[in-house]
Amino acid sequence: MMMVVTTNAPPRLRGRLAVWLLEVRAGVYIGTYSARTREMIASQVAAMIEDGDAVIAWTAPTDAGFDFQTYGRNRRMPVDFDGLRLVAFHPPDAGNPGPDGRGSG
Repeated sequence: MMMVVTTNAPPRLRGRLAVWLLEVRAGVYIGTYSARTREMIASQVAAMIEDGDAVIAWTAPTDAGFDFQTYGRNRRMPVDFDGLRLVAFHPPDAGNPGPDGRGSG
């Protein structure tokens, strides 16, 4: 099983994801594919994400039972902590304030 969650994704990428996966909510896609197909989908996400961001999560033989990777501009980045994948939450970019003036993301 794999899941792709997108934010601010361009229509071209959303259409490409809809070809392979079922869109169960706006920007949330799920499906069951091999590692090879998942890597192909991930490469398309990486190439087409533009100003948006995405996370791909899939079942894996890890202690948590899954693995994940992020793409695009995102304050939440995966980190390895003694073999366990966690999420580091980076502070806003002070040089690039978001629409509310407090930083991006």
